[in-house]
Amino acid sequence: MIKQYGKRFATAAKLLTMLLCVTMVAVAAEKKIPRSALPPAVEKTVQAQSQGATVKGFTSETEDGVLEYEAEMVVNGHTKDVAIGKDGTVLEVEEEVAMSSLPAGVQSALTAKAAGAKITKVESLTKKDKLVAYEAATLKGAKKGEIQVGPNGETLSHEE
Repeated sequence: MIKQYGKRFATAAKLLTMLLCVTMVAVAAEKKIPRSALPPAVEKTVQAQSQGATVKGFTSETEDGVLEYEAEMVVNGHTKDVAIGKDGTVLEVEEEVAMSSLPAGVQSALTAKAAGAKITKVESLTKKDKLVAYEAATLKGAKKGEIQVGPNGETLSHEE
């Protein structure tokens, strides 16, 4: 009889753990917000970053315990997402670029890393005003993926 209660307790504990994990993932997810919810410092940065762009929307997210805001926009027909700290600091810029505009070494590295998958979109990743990587969305059959290479096509030691 004790074994039976022990198994039930273990099952209940597993279910509770799974529920907590799902809740944590949900909390970390991006949340759409209206422009009016942006702090003044973030709004000022959005105004500067969106010159000549069409702003599509805003999200907020807590990543590694730090609150970030993201402005999604379209500039000259391509996407540009700007991650901004609550103090207005630009944390990261992801901007769509044409594969054909990339240096040959970057193009060949992305093609090799795609391993036969179709590259559907390429973005430059900039942090602290420095290009840190190129990121490509891939599609092989129905399977979507994402790959990254360094600014010169090199393999990155960690994902940016």
